[in-house]
Amino acid sequence: MDLKIKTEMLEDSAVKLQINVPVNEIEKEYNSLVGEYCRKVQVKGFRKGKVPPAVLIRKFGSSLLEETAERIIEHSVTQALENAEKKPLSYGTPDVNAEEKLELGKDFSFTIQYDTFPEIEIGEYKNIELEELETKVLKADIDRELKVLQDQNALVIEKKKPVVAKDDIVTIDYSEVDEKEEELPNTKRESFVFQVGTGYNLYKVDDDIIGMEKDDEKIIKKTYPDDFETKELAGKTINLKIKIRNVKEKQVPEINDELAQDISDKYKTLEDLKKDIKEKLKSSAETVIRNKKIAAILEEIIAHSKISVPKAMIDFELSSRWDNFVAQFQADEAAVLKVLGRDGKTKENLLEEWKPAAEKGLKEALVVHELIKKEKIEVSDEEADEAIKKEAETNNMSFEDLKGRFTGNKLMDNLKDDIAKKKLFDLLIKNAVITGKKKVKFLDLQQGNY
Repeated sequence: MDLKIKTEMLEDSAVKLQINVPVNEIEKEYNSLVGEYCRKVQVKGFRKGKVPPAVLIRKFGSSLLEETAERIIEHSVTQALENAEKKPLSYGTPDVNAEEKLELGKDFSFTIQYDTFPEIEIGEYKNIELEELETKVLKADIDRELKVLQDQNALVIEKKKPVVAKDDIVTIDYSEVDEKEEELPNTKRESFVFQVGTGYNLYKVDDDIIGMEKDDEKIIKKTYPDDFETKELAGKTINLKIKIRNVKEKQVPEINDELAQDISDKYKTLEDLKKDIKEKLKSSAETVIRNKKIAAILEEIIAHSKISVPKAMIDFELSSRWDNFVAQFQADEAAVLKVLGRDGKTKENLLEEWKPAAEKGLKEALVVHELIKKEKIEVSDEEADEAIKKEAETNNMSFEDLKGRFTGNKLMDNLKDDIAKKKLFDLLIKNAVITGKKKVKFLDLQQGNY
C-alpha cells in the first residue's frame, strides 16, 4: 500500500505517526470489498454471485464505507509499524485515532500513537564518589542468632499448670459483644492461636489474658487510641468476650554442643556453629554493603542522565506489581479489594503510591541495560556453567540436574543477564572513588539505621 507517513517524537518516548492513504488505494480497497460481497451475498431477485455492484452499493453503501475504513486502517497500521524506525513496546497498545470519516474520491488520514523503547543519554558513570560503610560481627550479633536458633528448635508442650503467662502459646475463642453481652455479627473467631507478648492478634489482648486459665471465659472492655493500627478499631471502645481453649509453653533447649548437632550433622560442637554463624553474618554484611554501593552509584548515574520512561512501561510494571500483590493474599481480586476497602484504600490509591518506586526501578533497569551495551559486556556459555556449578554445590545438587532445570525452563538467558549485571556492578564499584568510611553496628546495617 502506497502510504505517506509523517513521524513525530513526543514526550516520554511516545511516537505519533500521521498516516495519509491516497485516494487510489481507497478505491482499490473499496472495489475489492464490493467485489467480494457481490460474489457471496444473497439479494432477493438475483442469483448468488450475480448481484450488480450498483445494487449492492445502493443497499449497503454506508456499511461498505465503514468496513473499507476498518480494512484500510488495519492494513495501514500493520504496514506502518513494520516499517517504522521506532517500534512500539510489545506490551503497549497503539492508539489509533481517525477523526474524519472515509469518503470516496478523497484521501483518508488518521494517526497512530504508541510508546517506544526510550533513548537514554547516560551521564558520567566512572569516578563516582562514595562513602563506604564498615561493620564488624561481634559476639552480641552471634548470640542473637543463637537465640533465634534456640527458639526455632524449642518444643511446644502442654502446660502442666495451664495459666496464661508471657511467651505461652494460647488458643482462644473471641467475639465482640454489646452491652447485653450478645455477640455482634461477623466478629466471632474460634480456635485462634498466637504467642502471648508478640501482639500478633487483631485486638491486642496479650496483657488482658495473662493469669487466665484454660476454659476461663471473661468479657474485657478495651479502648483504642485514635491512631490505632487497625482503622476499624481506632478511637473505639469495645466489649470483647474471650475464652481460653488451650495453653501451651515452649521448652527451650540449652545453647550447647547438643543444640549444634541437632541443627545440622556438619556441626560437632557449639564452636563449629558459632564459626559458621559468624561467616554467614559477615557474608550477609558484605552483600548489604555491596548493594548499598550499587544503589548509590545508580542513583548518581540517573541524576546525571536523560531518561524518559514511557507510560506503557510504568503501567505494565504497576500491573505486574498488582498481580503479585493479589497473589500474596491467595484470594481473588474482589476479596483483596474488599480488604483494602476496610482500610479506606482502593486499587487506584495503591498504584499511585507505588508509582514513584516503579519509575525509579525502571530507570535503574534502563541504565543497567544501556551500560551493559556501552561496555560491551558479554557472558559466555562457560561462565554460565560455572555459575550453575557453584549454585549446585551450595544446594547439594548435581551440576547436570541443575543445568537441566535451567535449560528445560528456558532460564539460561535470565542467568546470563544476571551474570552480565554482576560484571557491570563490579566494574562500577571498581571505578568508584571512596571518599570516606562510616562505621555502623551490624544490626543497624541490617535494619538500615545509619
